[in-house]
Amino acid sequence: MQLRPEQLEAQLTKSLSGVYTIHGDEPLLALEAADAVRNAARKRGFSEREVFEVGRGFDWSELCSSLASLPLFAAKKIVELRLPTGKPGNQGGEAIEAYCRKPGADVLLLVSLPRLDRATQSAPWFQALAQAGVVVEIWPLDRPKLPAWIAERLARQNQRAPRDVLDFLADRVEGNLLAAHQEVQKLALLAPAGELALETVQDAVANVARYDPQDAAEALLAQDTERYVRVIEGLRGEGEQPTFILFVLSNVLFVLQAASRGGSLDAAFSQHRLFNKPLQRAVQAAAKRFTPEALDRAIAHAAGIDRAIKGVGSGEPWQAFIALGLKLARGSKA
Repeated sequence: MQLRPEQLEAQLTKSLSGVYTIHGDEPLLALEAADAVRNAARKRGFSEREVFEVGRGFDWSELCSSLASLPLFAAKKIVELRLPTGKPGNQGGEAIEAYCRKPGADVLLLVSLPRLDRATQSAPWFQALAQAGVVVEIWPLDRPKLPAWIAERLARQNQRAPRDVLDFLADRVEGNLLAAHQEVQKLALLAPAGELALETVQDAVANVARYDPQDAAEALLAQDTERYVRVIEGLRGEGEQPTFILFVLSNVLFVLQAASRGGSLDAAFSQHRLFNKPLQRAVQAAAKRFTPEALDRAIAHAAGIDRAIKGVGSGEPWQAFIALGLKLARGSKA
């Protein structure tokens, strides 16, 4: 069973699976999902917990022994398997498959992994986990959803905020959900219950936003030039390599160009290795937004940025990125 994080609580309320697998690259949401599984298990009598973190030289027989035995003073137990690399190797894969063929009735196996690519999700050991229980796939929270997420967290501490305050908070914490959680908690200590004024939030909240090139691509596709410029400047300040930013933006433009010519989006995603789900959704939403001529000009502009990065063309790459966003915003069909 495949679930999104927001679906997990309802599933845990109805029933408890013997195997849960959580994978994703958003630490806060992964941690909260694992906590929800542990809490539900404890309510059902799983009173003991063993944790195994796989590293160099890990002895898989210890995990197998734990899964096969019950504790002396507890009827049920949670066994946690943490795979920081997302790859158990041959021996680990075989151990996972063997257990999943016949999971223990009094053991709950909780597996934590980083975000896995399609090839790894197709591996026999991961398929065995999926067939034996519940898989929770966690993706970073999209920027448009961030204000609502913050509002829900504020409501937990009897606070609320108007939209402009929520947008301000989202801009300050974008791309850093763990820090966002901490900043929201800070507001519970520094501000009273009820509605938060913008001045109060401005005084209390640090700028902890982090960006990646996918954020720039999403803003470019949405024609949100203010956010696009903010992300590009943020990436520059963080020391991101312009080559990688150009790679992501160019792939998005190539996919849009293929779609404008009547091609399949799915085929274009595969051809240009665009597998980020939120970014795919952003491309799908923008597929009919830009004229073919605007996309051709944008790709030519991206080629100019490539030459500037390599030192064989004129212009400064970071300013050229901003110019790309402004030009493409003027090239929509609207």
